[in-house]
Amino acid sequence: MTPDPLWLQKARAYVGQREIHGPQHNPNVLSWWKDIGTSIHDDETPWCGAFVGGVLAEAGIKPVAGGASSQAWLHLPVKLDRPAVGCIVVFWRNSPTSGLGHVGFVVGKDQHGNIMVLGGNQGDMVSIKPFALTGPKARIKGFRWPGTAPLAERYDLPLLNSNGSLSTNEA
Repeated sequence: MTPDPLWLQKARAYVGQREIHGPQHNPNVLSWWKDIGTSIHDDETPWCGAFVGGVLAEAGIKPVAGGASSQAWLHLPVKLDRPAVGCIVVFWRNSPTSGLGHVGFVVGKDQHGNIMVLGGNQGDMVSIKPFALTGPKARIKGFRWPGTAPLAERYDLPLLNSNGSLSTNEA
């Protein structure tokens, strides 16, 4: 089996990191904000884009301009027509044209046909959650690769167990 891309290895190390409610803030979230070049200094502002940019920066990959916005990640130049392990997936929230959304890394699929996404600010923490790949509950705007192209075997998504309950809290 091909090892995870470096950025995905780094992202997995943060699973379980949470927002700190109140006047204190998670230092990792603050570091990710800094890594993407923002002046945000809290963990209450939706930080999924900061997480993606922060782990990419740790792996030596420059984050996209405006990476605090989930939709900015659609500007990565390598578009994929389907998910691959380690790719960035961008979602919409409220409506496909709202400008609001979510971003994370694809890590697999579940037994219900959903993609499994490792992301920040999923339930106020870094976690792996299922998201609909197709059908009326699918909110995917695009898949992007933060390099030249994924290896062919990355399209073979590993099966991860889930209860099939789709993520609904990414803000």
